Amino acid sequence: MTDDSTSQGQRLPPRWQPVSAVDRRVLGVLVEKAKTTPSAYPMSLNAICTGCNQKSARDPLMQLEPDVVEASLDRLREMGAVGIVQGYGRVNKYRHYLYEWLGVDKLELAVMAELLLRGPQTEGELRARAARMEPIADLPALRPVLAALKAKGLAIALTPEGRGHVVAHALFGPAEMEKVKPRYSGAATAFAEEAGAASPGPAGTKAIHSFSEAHPTSAPSPGGLPTAAPRESELDELRLQVAQLRSDLDELAASFHQAQAELRRLRDDLGA
Repeated sequence: MTDDSTSQGQRLPPRWQPVSAVDRRVLGVLVEKAKTTPSAYPMSLNAICTGCNQKSARDPLMQLEPDVVEASLDRLREMGAVGIVQGYGRVNKYRHYLYEWLGVDKLELAVMAELLLRGPQTEGELRARAARMEPIADLPALRPVLAALKAKGLAIALTPEGRGHVVAHALFGPAEMEKVKPRYSGAATAFAEEAGAASPGPAGTKAIHSFSEAHPTSAPSPGGLPTAAPRESELDELRLQVAQLRSDLDELAASFHQAQAELRRLRDDLGA
């Protein structure tokens, strides 16, 4: 899969800073399209606007006008996060410089792009969604990537590590960050209480044994060998992957229609 990462080995100091919700959406779209539809990258203003307003793989949904997206691109160019690529006729094309701007590698950028496009997510959601950009086999493969992003200050934990661990990017402004954290404080308390209830001890041990007896994880097969029952987390991942495939099809359709529109405009300009 082709990707816009030609200069990630320069080891320049990262220059990232908090940016607005619109700027985050624009950055996420540029990274996503560079990784998933490289033939449509670099991107025109209209294509970026279409990507920002997509109904799938986006949270929250937005309806941005071209002038708002163009103003965002101007801001991001001033920050050094985005640039214009020449050689595409009268239509400006834009690319991102996030490998240098954030100081990340391919896997880290794929995870950051999903966080920029959809906001806080669990580890399971991130793995399934970021894997459409870069291969991430399972959660053990994702966790070192998240640890690296946290060490760089680019990602933060909103709930304790473990089941249901929620992660967010750190590009929120201070006021936004103060609104994001309380949304997950209740979940953090619930996870802590659940962990305490299952802690070692006579009562906790009894509860664990009772649950195991009432909900066996495997059942004997006709041949006498245990057969593992499907785990709910695996089913959730499968559902996410199916939803992601549908999203990818929507994106391909949108890119196709966008390419057709640009081709028609080019023919009109040439008088063909």
